[in-house]
Amino acid sequence: MDNSFGGSENEGALAAIYDQIVCCRLCPRLVEHREQITRTKRRAYLDWDYWGKAVPSFGTSKARLLVVGLAPGAHGANRTGRIFTGDSSGDLLYSTLYRQGFSNQPHSRDKNDGLELYDTYITAALHCVPPQNKPHREEILTCQPFLAGELEILDRIGVIVALGGIAWKAALDSWVAIGGRVPSPRPKFGHGHESELGEKTLLIGSYHPSRQNTQTGRLTTEMFESVFSRARQVIGNR
Repeated sequence: MDNSFGGSENEGALAAIYDQIVCCRLCPRLVEHREQITRTKRRAYLDWDYWGKAVPSFGTSKARLLVVGLAPGAHGANRTGRIFTGDSSGDLLYSTLYRQGFSNQPHSRDKNDGLELYDTYITAALHCVPPQNKPHREEILTCQPFLAGELEILDRIGVIVALGGIAWKAALDSWVAIGGRVPSPRPKFGHGHESELGEKTLLIGSYHPSRQNTQTGRLTTEMFESVFSRARQVIGNR
């Protein structure tokens, strides 16, 4: 299993969710799309044996930082089988985590590259790649129990970083699903926006580290770094 659950009492419960995600075929449109990508591949990766299944979460059961993304990349995680691995979004995320002391190396190339996360767990609103990166609402709802289950198990989370508006909403919806309270009116997504969830968890928003955002300048490396620097500060104080 490609996870560093760390032997805590929550390890078995997270492992069960991991297996449920990998076996999931509940959304026919997404299953067809991810398997079509696996068959056709990208020219640069013709020698790869694509993962082509739902991509599980990755991290430690003792995490105090939870990172919520949108969905696997078509030729990134859908190819490698590890979340945020094998594309430019993952390159920025993992290098940032490394600089903030949340991992042992600044890159994530494949499931066997020796990467370990410290104090961190990475998940997503959706565990299958959607066509044009646009999931249907019912597909997000189908995936929500995975995130809600992880939130229940990861009982040390002090900061949730939501990468994009869909991840922000999924985090809030999942928080409510497990009985948590959110401020009223419900907080709106924005880069650097913060919202306290209960007494011990802070939700922070960040633009997604996609090429669409980084190449247009909407998200700079410094902007992204500031979010995780803030997360590190909050975790240290708590």
